[in-house]
Amino acid sequence: MRVIPTEIRDAVIIEPTIFRDERGFFLETARADWFPAIGITHPWLQDNHSRSTRGVLRGLHFQTDPGQAKLVRCARGEILDVIVDLRRGSPTYGTSLAVELSDETGRMLYVPVGLAHGFVVVSEIADVIYRCSAYFDSATEAGIAWDDPDVAAPWPRMDVIVSARDRSAPRLAEVAEKLPFLYTPAG
Repeated sequence: MRVIPTEIRDAVIIEPTIFRDERGFFLETARADWFPAIGITHPWLQDNHSRSTRGVLRGLHFQTDPGQAKLVRCARGEILDVIVDLRRGSPTYGTSLAVELSDETGRMLYVPVGLAHGFVVVSEIADVIYRCSAYFDSATEAGIAWDDPDVAAPWPRMDVIVSARDRSAPRLAEVAEKLPFLYTPAG
């Protein structure tokens, strides 16, 4: 396994070792001893699995209290995964980052608490699996507009299919003062 830092502090790409032969491939997608070694100390409490077709855009979502970290991977197909830093005081507050995740690379993206998360499917179909550090709670579910011009998320130029909920999500500037996320520098 290789850990690749991103421009957004605490968000990392995890690149597992893939063993390929004429039969296919094998890879480990999670090991309890990986996480403490890279500073992830919370437990994983819930796994989610979604299947979507080309152009489906889900996001940008987050949970407010207690927050929810995610470990995202694309088990089938390919997605462009996008995160946005919502932590007040962070040097990358309001910054978005996109990472390609696919079944070919096996890459995973660790999304810490305080970041919004979304993705768009760029293959014909994609299965996305993500581990969560807290249980889903509809009372603390929230989101920001996927197309907020102030965030300028680097979505690909393609026709997208967006839910009514995601189409009506507020811009970051409209909800920023209400968000509970504060940046705590490491060290």
